[in-house]
Amino acid sequence: MSTDFQQARAALGARMRELRTESGLSGRALAAQLGWPQSKVSKLETGRQSPTTADVVAWAEAVGRPDVAAELVGRLRTLETQYRSWRRQLAGGVRPVQEAHAAQGRKTRDRRSFDPTLIPGLLQTAEYARAVLTRYAGIHPSISDVEAAVVARLERKSALSDRSRSFHFLVWEGALVSRVCPTDVLAEQLESLVPLLARGNVRLGIVPFEADLRVPVGAGFSIHDGTLVITETWHAEMWLDDPADVALHVRAWDALAESAVYGPAAHRAIARACKALRRNR
Repeated sequence: MSTDFQQARAALGARMRELRTESGLSGRALAAQLGWPQSKVSKLETGRQSPTTADVVAWAEAVGRPDVAAELVGRLRTLETQYRSWRRQLAGGVRPVQEAHAAQGRKTRDRRSFDPTLIPGLLQTAEYARAVLTRYAGIHPSISDVEAAVVARLERKSALSDRSRSFHFLVWEGALVSRVCPTDVLAEQLESLVPLLARGNVRLGIVPFEADLRVPVGAGFSIHDGTLVITETWHAEMWLDDPADVALHVRAWDALAESAVYGPAAHRAIARACKALRRNR
């Protein structure tokens, strides 16, 4: 869980506690009024638990301040926008997650991304996507609709043909040799990247193993129109729209881009990966 998220949740809890104390209600009395365990009131006020929209609306009404419900809901939505746990997101399956990204993709005119371990989702073949999503299901048991998610991911690729949009992908060379799928699937995936090296609105750069790196290779992320960053961990996905957070990722992306190779040099990196695959078959 990110420090920023913890601080924001604690601030929301402090605001809820302030409203309760101003109303003259004790934590026990408020819990009784709402029909909640007292521990829930305590956890919400101390930022150890995230409330739902219904929770904050009920809270505002219980403390006699229905006028602040919109404020509390706004604070909560900020939390949910920034920090989206996979457990919560995947409760409805993988396809809704893909659809959320598709909705953002339809709004994005300029996308820059960096991927250190996988081929970017927008560039994945069906078999590669299926293999990746199936492997994620091993640690996220809620994933049960892999086939629907593959279809949704492939539907998102249509955005690449829109010449009014620009896409600039950076991929660490390690992603080209990462065995997250059978070797024949990986070989097909690598071959599908070659035509992209010459496309006008889609740029693909490879950060090679031998590159002099201005910054260490870290987590993957995407920048949307210079106003939103989407990044993730094993536990959660974060949608960051704070200007300082966006600026940080822009600096990281610019530094990585300086180490990337394009065109024939990128083609050679892909060819090296393909050659390694043939040797190990």
